Parts: sequence; C-alpha cells; structure tokens
Amino acid sequence: MSRIGKNPVTIPAGVTVTVADGNVVTVKGAKGTLTQQLSKDMIIKVDGAVATVERPSDEKEHRALHGLTRTLLNNMVIGVSEGFKKSLTIQGTGYRAALNGKKLVLTLGYSHPVEMEAPEGVTIEVPSQTNIIVSGPDKQVVGQFAAEIRGKRAPEPYHGKGVRYEGEYVALKEGKSGKK
Repeated sequence: MSRIGKNPVTIPAGVTVTVADGNVVTVKGAKGTLTQQLSKDMIIKVDGAVATVERPSDEKEHRALHGLTRTLLNNMVIGVSEGFKKSLTIQGTGYRAALNGKKLVLTLGYSHPVEMEAPEGVTIEVPSQTNIIVSGPDKQVVGQFAAEIRGKRAPEPYHGKGVRYEGEYVALKEGKSGKK
C-alpha cells in the first residue's frame, strides 16, 4: 500500500469536492475553483469532510498513480482554501523588479527590461525592488511561473547575481587565480 496514497484527504469547511465521470475533480473554495482530470483508473470517494483514493489492483502503474492522484487532490484542496506562494529574491547591482499594472517588469542587466504577464489566477506582489511574491490557488501554475521568472536570470556561480528562490543556497565558485 502506498504510504501517501492511503492517507485520507481532509476537506476543510467551506470547500466542496465533486467527482464527475472519468474522474474529473472540481474543488471549490474561498480562493477560487480548480478543475482537473485525474487518472481514470483510480477510485476517488468523497464522504463528508474526507476524500479517499483507492487503486483497483496492485499493478505497477496503479501503484505509481495511487500516491500521485492523492497528492494532486490534496494540493487542489489546499490551494482553494489557503493558496500557494513562492517568494523570489533578486541580487545584483542595478537588478530590480517593479509592477506595471498586471505586468512584472524586471531589470536584470540586459539592454532592455524584461516584461512578464502573470497567468490566469496568479497574483504578483512586489513588496520591495528586490523581492517578488507569486501566489495563487494552483500549485503547478504558481511554481511554473516562479521558475520562469528565475529562468530570466538564474543565479550565476561566481558572484551570486541573479534571481533566486527565497532561502535558496548558491554555492559560489572561486575565480581564476592567475597562477598554476
């Protein structure tokens, strides 16, 4: 039995989970509504404030999908009730971020500012010029957009300049010594 898959998903008050034909799961809550097609092989049962995921057999594919399906369902429930958030930090002289309407404008040492439009349902906050907070109900979309922001100027290993996740450690390399 999957250690993750066998755990029930607790549904908090104010959140409704409905399972349609073909395991199309819709979760509604305070932060919005998420709909996702989960594996058709898995058996998803909603009983009051608890949802469980069962597998039909012990085949390798079903064992692999058991924990995944339960985690995706749990992430949907957490997303519509609490939401997800990723914090990014910008390091480097002259590197900064600003919010222009719904667009994120990054100055990252290129000859032009980098503008990024937030995907549907994602909120961007810029509390200071060097901090960016990406939040929303869908964990996958929030993580992907934060990764795209980081990808515009990933931290380089010699000076540590660039965009990094908050708390991310970047191992700095030693530069050339000039002697052999």
